[in-house]
Amino acid sequence: MKVPGAERAFVDIAKILDYSLNSAHREGKHKARVFAAALDLTEDDADWLRQILLDVVRRHDCQLGRKTPFGQRYIVDFPLARADKQARVRSVWNIRRLKISLALSPVMCYKISELNARRTG
Repeated sequence: MKVPGAERAFVDIAKILDYSLNSAHREGKHKARVFAAALDLTEDDADWLRQILLDVVRRHDCQLGRKTPFGQRYIVDFPLARADKQARVRSVWNIRRLKISLALSPVMCYKISELNARRTG
């Protein structure tokens, strides 16, 4: 199943820049640390990651996530390679109840080795 309305997907660059790749953000710093370790991504890579996410939501299948007061969530997990590194990235997309829009929730990244350990452990 594809994310409904994926052609209208929107990724706020501030969410990536100020949260997912921001090592100083109170909550996002943990994601930023994993993105840096797994793929050498920094705040300088926000535009690149934004484009990847927009491409992925249109081409990859999703899993139905939970329904929240803000709308229905859809989860798209995908492999991402950069230089000699690989990781599994989870993107969570939210279709808002009051708007016909598709927005990205915070993005998570897992090192391939961590993901494999979670599956076997």
